[in-house]
Amino acid sequence: MKLTIVMPVYNEEKTVESVIQAVLKQDCVTELLVVDDCSSDGTWSKLDALNETDGRLRIFRHGVNQGKGAALQTGFCNATGCIVGIQDADLEYDPAEYKILLAPFERGVADVVYGSRFHSAGAHRVVYFWHSVGNRLLTLMSNIFSNLNLTDMETCYKFFRKEVLDQITLKEKRFGIEPEITAKISKIKGIRVYEVPISYYGRTYEEGKKIGWRDGVLAFKCILQYNIFR
Repeated sequence: MKLTIVMPVYNEEKTVESVIQAVLKQDCVTELLVVDDCSSDGTWSKLDALNETDGRLRIFRHGVNQGKGAALQTGFCNATGCIVGIQDADLEYDPAEYKILLAPFERGVADVVYGSRFHSAGAHRVVYFWHSVGNRLLTLMSNIFSNLNLTDMETCYKFFRKEVLDQITLKEKRFGIEPEITAKISKIKGIRVYEVPISYYGRTYEEGKKIGWRDGVLAFKCILQYNIFR
């Protein structure tokens, strides 16, 4: 089972090298596509130094900053694996848990697998209460309109059969990509969506966390847009 990991990157010079190394340590990974969204710190220098150090690693760079959604779209278009997964370039998610996400695919029961931070017996760093409330509310709203029963729509860890991604056209350039993906896969007839528990090592804003309340407002707008007004 060939697994492509798509990693969007923006200003993650402190963590990007460690995350890439952690991903490439996973025997199940056959391809890692890193998309630098025009970072303005030292991220690109670190990526350029890593280029061609591993045959599985392919690095792309946007000429202007466009957002996480745009970086994911670049990665998805270039993926060759039969399973495609998303990995953020920080240290909040553990690549060692890919085997948990792949298990439903290997059993032949899933087309899409989400890793849930709220349905987990694993380690879970205690950080921002209102972030967790916001995530749960957005997930609830998404479930109401998509008729899915997810616990964590906003999770980074989303894994797909490549043919599922090939059936949807993504438009959102920034963090609205999360509810857009969920809305569009929910419309595919006969789609089999699973959740598995994952650990979560959340970071603070001082440590580099980027998502804020404006992204929550955008996510709510996208839930309505892609579920009702599409």
